[in-house]
Amino acid sequence: MSALIAKIPGQLYLWVAVAIFAASGAVTRQLNELGAQHPTIDGRNPISFCNLLFVGNLCALLVLIPLYRNQLKPAILRQFSPADWLGMVGVALLAGALAPALILMALSQTMVNNVTLVGRLEPLLTLALSFWWLRERPTPWQTAGAAVGFLGVIVTVTLQGVSMGGMAALHLSTTGQGEWLTAFGAVALALANIISRARLSRIPVGTFAVVRTAIGTVVFFVIALYLFGSHHFVDAFSPLLWQWMLLYGTLIVVVGQSLWLLGLKRTSAAQAAVIEAFHPLGAILAAYWLLGEAPTSAQYAGGSIILLGIALGLVGSRRTTAQPWGAGMGFKGW
Repeated sequence: MSALIAKIPGQLYLWVAVAIFAASGAVTRQLNELGAQHPTIDGRNPISFCNLLFVGNLCALLVLIPLYRNQLKPAILRQFSPADWLGMVGVALLAGALAPALILMALSQTMVNNVTLVGRLEPLLTLALSFWWLRERPTPWQTAGAAVGFLGVIVTVTLQGVSMGGMAALHLSTTGQGEWLTAFGAVALALANIISRARLSRIPVGTFAVVRTAIGTVVFFVIALYLFGSHHFVDAFSPLLWQWMLLYGTLIVVVGQSLWLLGLKRTSAAQAAVIEAFHPLGAILAAYWLLGEAPTSAQYAGGSIILLGIALGLVGSRRTTAQPWGAGMGFKGW
């Protein structure tokens, strides 16, 4: 069985993971609407964003820990160097706590389209950091693919603004704080990707996933308490919330994160950046299938450009062989 799994291309893991992450937005919205239809006695929605993220991660840990128990034995944990632990903690803080908190704050201050647009900086930042930090050299095809994918998002948002009779969809908040928060979130995710790539070859996927999820959950909880107060999690033990979060945490967090980490371990940062460009297009398709939101002409146009970017990147992937993580990447440690 393990030999069969070893033959599965790393890019396939990434494609499935990105499809799961792309659908997560529509699934989250459905769950939030479900909670609104079944409010608490005091009229609150038990499936709020913070509750969903916090309890979803707790449920994911309930699955991750027994699933990867063999990778959490003290004998294995003692093999990791201080730099390995620092890397895992760094990824947990960046991708598991800081980035979600920044995106949550950004959504409260600016339009969703702006968050989508600015958030697509992440693949380009990942490419740049992989070149500068890991000494990986993406092919011109892969660089062009990531850039064209980002252009597709710009076209989508721009055309949506025109169809609304102006540039409303591109309207920036008065202070620009939401856009800056999203940009910082994109930087945090790009840094997490690079650190993951530099350290994942030395650390089992299960250990990495458990540590990232556990630390990220605790830190996010502390940040949310500081920003919103203790009353924000008053419905965190709602039976309705836990009923759905057991399913959400298993499918979205555990399966999605495990496949993403497995894929990152077997591919280059350039290949991952190109595949990740599919995320906004996948989110549009998921909204159509799950929420009945038909794509607009702007989304068709932008989606076509994103598909072109993916095609360019795949051509580049065929012309080069990805180095395994930890080999010849020039990482000098901490």
